[in-house]
Amino acid sequence: MSTDYQQAREVLGARLRELRITCSDGRLTGAQLAERLGGGWTKSKVSKLENGRQTADADDLRAWAEATGHPDAYGGLLAQLRGFESHIRSWRRQLASGHQPVQDAITAEHDRTRVLTIWENILVPGMLQTADYARHVLVRHAALMQSPRDTEEAVRARIRRQAGLYEPGRKYRIMMWEGALHALVCPPSVLAAQLDRLVSAIGLDTLELGVIPFTASLKIFPGNGFWIYDERRVVVEDWHAELWLDDSDSVATYLRVWNTLAESAVYGADAQNVITRARRELNPR
Repeated sequence: MSTDYQQAREVLGARLRELRITCSDGRLTGAQLAERLGGGWTKSKVSKLENGRQTADADDLRAWAEATGHPDAYGGLLAQLRGFESHIRSWRRQLASGHQPVQDAITAEHDRTRVLTIWENILVPGMLQTADYARHVLVRHAALMQSPRDTEEAVRARIRRQAGLYEPGRKYRIMMWEGALHALVCPPSVLAAQLDRLVSAIGLDTLELGVIPFTASLKIFPGNGFWIYDERRVVVEDWHAELWLDDSDSVATYLRVWNTLAESAVYGADAQNVITRARRELNPR
């Protein structure tokens, strides 16, 4: 879990503790508050929330504010919760209803974006995935996260988003590490078709497709994938969550990372040669 996220939970917990010890009818112990709150509440839960070891939900915050005699504090507590939840979106919560809602949330960001800047280190970006490739990626992710299987709905949502590649006025700056061309996250025959798709996309007037070859000299290591939406928001993917970052400093940092990586990338015919070489080495069965 990120340090920023944990610090935000601890700050919220400190506020909850403050409300408990300033209860309108006298200071409450953790056990007394749990008893007052009733079913589902224990002294342990009170302690975990106050010490930032558990994340409250909106119902928890409302109940806490009312039980401590501070109902007017609920709005502020909820704002704190929304503030850090909007930045750290856990896969457990996002995938509770499957992958399609996640795809729909990303589509909403795409729809309001004119310039999308993408870096991927080990997967072909979703904007250029074939349906078969996307299907294998989503199935494996659902298995890892033990989330509901709505694979076909999610695949359709992802593929529909690719219509933006053919809309005038949009720009997609997509760059990937050569490892994405070789990673067998799907059967070789599916990867072969995916590489053919990449070659065919080169030349679209909305697309700048760059590849960093294994042999390129690097000024920075190729870290996690990320997406920059019109220089107003960055989405970074990790194993436990997606980070949605809106502050200007974070956006500027990821733009610097992308521009630094881009110094090692090849484009046009040179990128096509790298992709074609990976395709020849594949020998799909």
